[in-house]
Amino acid sequence: MTLQQEIVGNAMQMAVVSLQSGQTVYCEAGKFLFKTANVTMETRLSGPSGGGGQSQAGAGGAGGASGAGGGMGGMLRQAMGTAMQVGQRALAGESLAFQYFTSTGGEGTVGFAGVLPGEMRALELDGTRAWFAEKDAFVAAESTVEFGIAFQGGKTGRSGGEGFVLEKFTGRGTVIIAGAGNFIDLNPADFGGRVDVDTGCVVAFEEGIQYGVQRVGGLNRQGVMNAVFGGEGLSLATLEGNGRVILQSLTIESLANALRKAQGGDKQGPTGGLFSTNAG
Repeated sequence: MTLQQEIVGNAMQMAVVSLQSGQTVYCEAGKFLFKTANVTMETRLSGPSGGGGQSQAGAGGAGGASGAGGGMGGMLRQAMGTAMQVGQRALAGESLAFQYFTSTGGEGTVGFAGVLPGEMRALELDGTRAWFAEKDAFVAAESTVEFGIAFQGGKTGRSGGEGFVLEKFTGRGTVIIAGAGNFIDLNPADFGGRVDVDTGCVVAFEEGIQYGVQRVGGLNRQGVMNAVFGGEGLSLATLEGNGRVILQSLTIESLANALRKAQGGDKQGPTGGLFSTNAG
């Protein structure tokens, strides 16, 4: 069944989800706000389509019916699958656990929000295309949506900073993401097939979009000026192809720099860029 949700608010939006009886939605730990009393909450280490993400009652029933042999093998595979999921999320710096909310005895309501002031967006997956998002963009999703980690390897990952680890969503259903500032929707095909953006501005993009990283200028005078004084460091993200892209107007680095400056801790001076003291 379709996930009924409404995104409300302005500077700090939240998603209010209406669950039908028996319907389940899950979120990353730390994104839950409130729920009605008839909505149960359960914390698990695995995603909804992983072994440990299935119904606990169903797993127990299967074990009892199949006997010690098949039951033990299924439990081992379940444990191994959960361990791999947790290990991937630990390497990616993501939350180790998910919280699952199920409505019982009628319609229930659950509220979720991101962790930064900004917008939220509900993406509808039809099973044909995956979506990729920046780390920590995920807020909540239907239990029919699979959450995974995509490691951007090779040159792109080493150079890209934020682009090394991406969240990946597959399956059918609604997934809710959040970002900082205001969202900008575009398609690289409308701009000659490619756009170059600050690596911290990328929120999410459809499967089929090619994500990469390029150096800002060459090893010449202008390239050094861009890196040192331009505030972008040495690299820009590149997005190529035909598909939906969501960018954010506020980066975490710029927000952190503004807070440090307001507290009298800004040590960047007028340069930013390569001389930035921001460890993130």
